[in-house]
Amino acid sequence: MTRKTILALLLAAIPLVASAQNIRVFPEHWWAGMQTNQLQLILRGSDSLFGKGTVSTAYPGVEIRKVTAFSNGRYLAVDITLDKGVQPGAVPLMHVRNGRKTTVYWPVKARKGMPGKDFARGISGADLIYLLMPDRFANGDPSNDRVPGMRDQSLDRSDYYARHGGDFAGVIRHLDYLRELGVTALWMTPVMENDMPNRTEHGYAITDHYRIDARYGGNEGYKRLRDSLQARGMKLVQDAVYNHTGTYHVIVSDLPEQDWLNQWPSFTGTSAREQALFDPYASANDKKRMTDGWFVKEMPDWNQRNPYVANFITQNAIWYVEEFGVDAIRLDTYMYNDLAFANACNVALLREYPSISLFGEVMVQHSPNQAFFAENHIATAFKSNLPAVLDFTALFNGIFPALAQEPGWYTGIVHLYNAMAHDFLYRQPEKNVILLDNHDLPRFFTRMEGNVARQKMAYTWLLTARGIPQMYYGSEVLMAGDTKPDGLVRLDFPGGWPGDAKNAFSGEGLTAAEKSMQDLVKKLGTYRKTSPALQSGKFMQYTPQDGLYIYFRYTDGQTVMCAMNTTKAPRRVDIPYLSERTGGFTKARNVIDGVEHSLQDAIVIPAQEMWVLELK
Repeated sequence: MTRKTILALLLAAIPLVASAQNIRVFPEHWWAGMQTNQLQLILRGSDSLFGKGTVSTAYPGVEIRKVTAFSNGRYLAVDITLDKGVQPGAVPLMHVRNGRKTTVYWPVKARKGMPGKDFARGISGADLIYLLMPDRFANGDPSNDRVPGMRDQSLDRSDYYARHGGDFAGVIRHLDYLRELGVTALWMTPVMENDMPNRTEHGYAITDHYRIDARYGGNEGYKRLRDSLQARGMKLVQDAVYNHTGTYHVIVSDLPEQDWLNQWPSFTGTSAREQALFDPYASANDKKRMTDGWFVKEMPDWNQRNPYVANFITQNAIWYVEEFGVDAIRLDTYMYNDLAFANACNVALLREYPSISLFGEVMVQHSPNQAFFAENHIATAFKSNLPAVLDFTALFNGIFPALAQEPGWYTGIVHLYNAMAHDFLYRQPEKNVILLDNHDLPRFFTRMEGNVARQKMAYTWLLTARGIPQMYYGSEVLMAGDTKPDGLVRLDFPGGWPGDAKNAFSGEGLTAAEKSMQDLVKKLGTYRKTSPALQSGKFMQYTPQDGLYIYFRYTDGQTVMCAMNTTKAPRRVDIPYLSERTGGFTKARNVIDGVEHSLQDAIVIPAQEMWVLELK
């Protein structure tokens, strides 16, 4: 064996929990050679006098700077520094109280891989993100459907809110299907442990930040999924939840101090009125209610102004990237976080991982409101450093009304034109993630009232517009569902369970419309993998004329024209009017059907269709 192998075996054999006094350390381990080398460990002991003790170490390259006790005597905060030259090994943390010594061994590991090259690579317009709920995608290992000792023992596919048994093994089994769609990045709803009594299928009530849910396959299963993605050249996106946690969280159930949470005399929910954060006329009470109000009763709200809480969350964010090799982070409920904390956490992550991508969930109705939470050109007292957001306004105020309304001066396709024009608000609009639906919204196909033509236009826009496209599992085969009840938008992917009558992976049982939709996504998803114009090209749009909307994606070497006809009659493309982008070209090949057209002849877009034309 090599020295490195022997060291790894020794580290694996060393228990984090000492026998005489059960001690847990957060974060559970760290790595040598990190930029982030000043840490604040939270130690939790098993008795109420643990905090009366001292903590010391004699490990070379590790210095304990400060030890702080809390009113809850089971906790200590230990501020340490890891020298740049510290060697991997098991750091003995010696706890002494009344002459009784207990030693817990805290691992410092060797880093695996190079950030920016092997992981933390970031995402861009060259990527296509696939969002899925692991419990609802595919069951690859029935042995973990129920895990003894966990509070939620439900397993009933007929119940929207029970667990259905999907897991990492099921996802791994179907990664090649995703790749056939053109998918390059996988985003799953949170996979950290959710040991709550019920409604654990969504994952947003975290109960342990250092455990991946065993019902999905645990920490090792998650690493197998990461390895399977990397072997296919695909990326992993984490769904991170900083704002709140679950009521059964290992720390929340026994708080070090009461001010670790935003406390109220009785349950007080957030107002969800983001305007209070930038409104020049807003009251202090409205600001507090927006930020400090709880999301729901089952999800306590972290007090991120508490420096110990801020350190706990930030260190875990970095630990998670390093431990599991994620490439990008979707930041849940971003606008409900304390904004100063959010900026500081972003700085810490980008300092450690300069290439990683961060994009926040800011589900609002208006472009200025959304842009406020990202890097922007708006003159406000607070300036966000978040590189990008999920572009809900392009959905709510753009593609949805564009296809749902009849075209007019103020209606229909002009809304999408306007939404794209609002990009002047952002510093880097091309980093925004565009979408049609997700686990919190009605399926787009449902919003289109089952109109297949409109669904196809929407997906053609999604896969050709500026930004990073994100599709929601099953929408490529016309899955439908509304949010009342919300379980209808979280149904099982067809074919993910043995015996399913319909199998979208193999095509068995799909209707002609479903197969046609899936084929369109595959065609465009595959094309954009080799299209520099769609991956990183500039964006130019033309004012809609009679319900016909045309935009271009272009580089020095490739020009792609996208023409969307939202009307119920054919529309002719005015090529001379588009000469700024069409000049010098004579032909246009339809990317979807392969037919070539002459630019000297009339190009007519049929009713309710969108063409993607590569100019030659």
